[in-house]
Amino acid sequence: MSLKKQFLKSKPVCKVTFRLTKEQAKSADKVNLVGDFNDWDKEAIEMTKLKSGDFSVVVSLESGQSYQFRYLLNESEWENDWDADDYVPSSIGDSDNSVVTCQAA
Repeated sequence: MSLKKQFLKSKPVCKVTFRLTKEQAKSADKVNLVGDFNDWDKEAIEMTKLKSGDFSVVVSLESGQSYQFRYLLNESEWENDWDADDYVPSSIGDSDNSVVTCQAA
């Protein structure tokens, strides 16, 4: 599972671990996490490449919200999260955006 969520008890924050497998990353050298939580800034969140070839990053998001996002591989190719909570049509182009929902179960 590529999305791991941890809800903080002390404040309304959901720490989300985004993980893109080596297979999903298509042997990319660089992967950025881009979404409405960072105003779709292609440079804001660079993911860490792990020894396994996977990419990972932890982001703190406000609980009770849903967020659209995608992964940007090598600054040129977009990839969705294969295990996203949902998918919605993108307002740009003919593709979908991945969705992570930060709602406690």
